[in-house]
Amino acid sequence: MSTTTTTRTPAVSAPSFAQSTWLVAEREIGTKLRSKSFLISFAILFALALAGVIWAGFAASDTSGTPVAVTSDAQELLPSTAGLDITEVADRADAVELVTAGDVDVAIVGDTSSPTGFTVIAESDVSSSLLLGLSVPPTVELLDPSGAWNVLGYVVAIAFGGIFFFAAQTFGLTIAQSVVEEKQTRVVELLISAIPTRALLAGKVIGNTVLAMGQILILAAIVVVGLTITGQAELLQGVGAPIAWFAIFFLLGFILLSALFAAAAAMVSRQEDIGSTTSPLLLLVMAPYFIVIFFWNNPVVLTVMSYVPFSAPVGMPMRMFLGQAQWWEPLLSLVILAATCVAAILVGARIYENSLLRMGARVKLTEALAR
Repeated sequence: MSTTTTTRTPAVSAPSFAQSTWLVAEREIGTKLRSKSFLISFAILFALALAGVIWAGFAASDTSGTPVAVTSDAQELLPSTAGLDITEVADRADAVELVTAGDVDVAIVGDTSSPTGFTVIAESDVSSSLLLGLSVPPTVELLDPSGAWNVLGYVVAIAFGGIFFFAAQTFGLTIAQSVVEEKQTRVVELLISAIPTRALLAGKVIGNTVLAMGQILILAAIVVVGLTITGQAELLQGVGAPIAWFAIFFLLGFILLSALFAAAAAMVSRQEDIGSTTSPLLLLVMAPYFIVIFFWNNPVVLTVMSYVPFSAPVGMPMRMFLGQAQWWEPLLSLVILAATCVAAILVGARIYENSLLRMGARVKLTEALAR
């Protein structure tokens, strides 16, 4: 009598939500890192950033020959006057007169009400490199604040605004194009048969967030290296905290925008139609860049920007660099941004789920949000 043995193949369990999310994220990261255009654009960006930081560092360090009026009681308290063209004056009135006449750029006078014992007086603007060259931040008095112009502050505004704009736009559109490509080729039908829809969305957001944050961290390292090479330890101390806060705000702000870009792209089925749903988001990305460039030295505008979720990643670090923010303000702004981020993820996930398998005409927002 013969015996027949049946061999059973063990059932393969479906991947968990976390495993599915990581698989999608790994695919997103790998695809971008294998793209020559992506790597070349990154290399160009980093080279330009390094050149800009080194130039700014040398420019900021050049305070030699700066005409400064100093009263005798202030000169005894100053930690350093190296490289400055000092004009000694008898009292505050003489110092202010020289500043008003344009004979000196700034005046440093004794001031018993100041924590440092002296005050820096200028017509409309004080060189950041001069202030950072002092071991302790002095009290600053501007005779004509309406004409303020700070080259270093303007450069920092362009840097924060430009980096946020470039990264959010680049990776946001990358997510949108990836979503539409998967819909157009019907690949998405195979994907969601194996993994949950929300895992697909989470993986795309996480993968691109990792790439974007990697870019931010490398740029931060470039700033540190560049300022170290140029011997700008004081300037590095001045921008260090704002850069760290910028990275934190950027992380949440990018997650918020990524979820919305993916949701907006899921509402269309062709690459040609992406602009119809992502244009409002692109405006939200562009607005902080242009606002901070035109109003970087306007305290009211910057304060409003620092509490609006879409502009907080630019507005709050800028206020911190300028010394306008109280210690609790970044924390409050971060809480508002985090709450908005959670809300955007929930709304984006619903739109994404309801729109992903709908082909053909653009999905209406009311339909995408329906339960």
